[in-house]
Order: sequence, then C-alpha cells, then structure tokens
Amino acid sequence: MDDFAALNARLVALEMDRAHQERVIEDLNEAVTAQWKLIEQLKREVERLADQVREAAVATPGEAEPPPPHY
Repeated sequence: MDDFAALNARLVALEMDRAHQERVIEDLNEAVTAQWKLIEQLKREVERLADQVREAAVATPGEAEPPPPHY
C-alpha cells in the first residue's frame, strides 16, 4: 500500500505541475497576442507618418524655406 500512496502522491504532483504550466502558457500567449496587436498598431502609425512625410516632400520639392524672422 505504501507504493500506491507514493505513486498517487507523484501523480497528484504531476497533475498540479501540468495545470500550472498550462496557466503559464495561457498567460504567455495572452502577452504575446497583446504585443503583436501593439506592434501592428505601431507599424500602421509609422506607415501613416511616413506617408505624411512623403506627401510633404512632394508638395514642396525644390522650394527653399524662408529665412527665420531674425534675419
């Protein structure tokens, strides 16, 4: 009977470890998903800003900026 109790204790410990690992994996998956969404949002924002810079460069291709007021 002692062997049975030891095996049962080991089985319970393994099941607890597996449940903990499943929770950790779920937490990590949520973190990665949130970071992926943020990266995608930032990529869209960078692209939008790059488009604005390109449009500004095309709008004034060779025009020199006026000198500052203190000249």
